[in-house]
Amino acid sequence: MTEMDREIIGHMANPNNYGRMEDADSIGIGENPLNGEKVIIYINVSKKDDSLHIDDIKFEAIACMTTVVAGSIITNEAKDVNFETAEELIAVTLGMLENVPPEEAACSEMVAVALKAAMDGYKLSQESGEKQTVIYKIEQSCSPEQEFSAVDKKDN
Repeated sequence: MTEMDREIIGHMANPNNYGRMEDADSIGIGENPLNGEKVIIYINVSKKDDSLHIDDIKFEAIACMTTVVAGSIITNEAKDVNFETAEELIAVTLGMLENVPPEEAACSEMVAVALKAAMDGYKLSQESGEKQTVIYKIEQSCSPEQEFSAVDKKDN
């Protein structure tokens, strides 16, 4: 077993940053409208050195194990960084997914857009004076089209 396999199994067995954050400064949601899966990211934010900083982060997922693993990894990387670094993390993640089949990319994309939604929600909340929850929907599906066809045929 490779070191990467061990790390992924570790994220599966005991995902980091998993759970609800009751006192979150912002909540963002990434959603797959085709199958109802979603990721909720909670962040606590402070201002350090004239930039917004993610002090703490948690996530919940109504999704597959791949999404939970992606949530564990991405939230680890986003914890204790400023918004600019988190934006770079999102861009790199989404860029890497461009070369991955859509059904495999959807899980990680959902986590990345949930993080973006939490950050955008925080900025909107600061502008409006009221907490804003932002929801971004992904365009990819976790399941190949053939699987949808097979399920549809069974139901008829």
